[in-house]
Amino acid sequence: MKKSKFTAILILSALILNLFGCAVLDKKSASNKGMLEPQAVMKFNDVPVPAGFKLIPKESYSFESSGLRVGLLKYEGKAEADQVVNFYKDQMAMYNWRLLNTIEYNERLMNFDREQETCIIGLIPKGKDVVVTISLGPKSQYPQRATRPVK
Repeated sequence: MKKSKFTAILILSALILNLFGCAVLDKKSASNKGMLEPQAVMKFNDVPVPAGFKLIPKESYSFESSGLRVGLLKYEGKAEADQVVNFYKDQMAMYNWRLLNTIEYNERLMNFDREQETCIIGLIPKGKDVVVTISLGPKSQYPQRATRPVK
């Protein structure tokens, strides 16, 4: 009798562990699969790049002086283009960038702006990789229109 109780408890424990253990693992893998994390060190401290993406130095440049920033940075990494689009929609908002529009056709373009700057994120699928191009620069300064008619 003791053996059958012990066996029943052992089978029940294994079943419970299997059910709950798998549910926890599935949740973890599902959440990690859909979300990209930002890199710890970024070329521009307020323009994130997905972790694991590598800078392509021969196709990149940046310039910063007296509050003026200009750059064209290219990165390549393994991810799905939709994951990268969602990454930038979430992350850029955290740095006070406003999404103006998104253009999607095999390639994807995302236009962001804020007070004095504009940032264009381009995504090009390349096999299992994605090439990300970050273009950053000052906004154009249009001359102010007269508020009243000129006579």
